[in-house]
Amino acid sequence: MAHVKIFSSDFCPYCARAKALLQARGVHDYEEIKVDGLPEVRAHMTQLTGRTSVPQIFIGSTHVGGCDDLHALDAQGGLLPLLQG
Repeated sequence: MAHVKIFSSDFCPYCARAKALLQARGVHDYEEIKVDGLPEVRAHMTQLTGRTSVPQIFIGSTHVGGCDDLHALDAQGGLLPLLQG
C-alpha cells in the first residue's frame, strides 16, 4: 500500500472525515502532521500544496488535495488504485 501523509488539525471535521474514508478503504497506518500552533509547519504545507486549509493529503508522491478532493477521487474509482500503488 502506498504511503499516505495527511497535514491536519485537531478539531477539524474535514480532517476526521478524510481519515475515516481512508480507514474505510483499509488505510490504518498513515503519517499525520499536525499544523496546530506550528506556523512553520503550516507554511511548509502551503509551500508544498499551494493551499492553506487542512487536511492536505498525499498518497505516495501525489497530492490528492483536501477532504472533498479525496471523496471525489473515491467516487470516481481512483482512490483504491492510487492506494495500491
